[in-house]
Amino acid sequence: MLFRLAYLGVTNALALLRLLPMSDGDKDAEILALRHQIMVLERQLYGARPRFTPADRAWLAALLYPLPRTVLDRLRLLVCPETVLRWHRDLIARRHARISRPRQIGRPRTIQSIRTLVLRLARENSNWGYRRIHGELLVLGVKVAASTVWEILKEAGVDPTPQRTSSTWAAFLNSQAHAVIAADFFETTTLTGARLYVLAVIEHATRRIRILGATAHPTAGWVAQTARNLVMDLEDTGCQVKYLIRDRDRKYPALFDTVLADAGIDVVLTGIRTPRMNAIMERWVRTCRRELLDRTLILNQRHLLHALREY
Repeated sequence: MLFRLAYLGVTNALALLRLLPMSDGDKDAEILALRHQIMVLERQLYGARPRFTPADRAWLAALLYPLPRTVLDRLRLLVCPETVLRWHRDLIARRHARISRPRQIGRPRTIQSIRTLVLRLARENSNWGYRRIHGELLVLGVKVAASTVWEILKEAGVDPTPQRTSSTWAAFLNSQAHAVIAADFFETTTLTGARLYVLAVIEHATRRIRILGATAHPTAGWVAQTARNLVMDLEDTGCQVKYLIRDRDRKYPALFDTVLADAGIDVVLTGIRTPRMNAIMERWVRTCRRELLDRTLILNQRHLLHALREY
């Protein structure tokens, strides 16, 4: 519409320039010719209403509105004078509506400091819902609607209170992993056919592997000594271990559990033929066999310990 209105303005300005050198008699003759053409057009319409584009209406309204009503009544127009005046009123109304239209639709966005405070309260108090947070904000003098608090939490991806306060098994195990280690024996065969037994320990939190030793004869004294070495190693590194998971292998003597109990570590035995109860340790043993022991020719005990430490 704006392009069409600009086009009409330019064309009529050029027409006005064409009328400047014309005499009054020439202008009167042109006016009479235009009035006669309008009469011919009206006869051809057979009572049908002519169609005007919005740009045509705006141009005619701006051009004819300054004329007095008596002059408008004498003009030969395709529309009534009341129609021209109505077009002018509509033009003024649209202009006023465009100027009065707000630049931003809807309510203004909540300021960033309030949004940060809402998210902080939700993060530090997982059992608070949006209504409780709304009440605390009112105590602090922050006046916002409860629905605004709900929208802030939803946009930030904060779950409702029941989902934030409930704990899953994965979250529970992850929170307790720093206090849990697991041990297991596994065996391998050297190049000469000798069988060696390896005792390894894994930390659930960091998956760190500790090779306590390797021997061809895991006696009670040797296993108990590995337990003492493990306790001293844990104390040196500052690990706060409370539980050690192991199977019911007869290679573990009673002294092994006693040494750990004196250090404040409870031994948790897995079920009979239930390797899944020590799944993390069993999985590492299987990976070690597939990636190292099944691909390496072990010469002796020294070579085995060196390969395991490098792995």
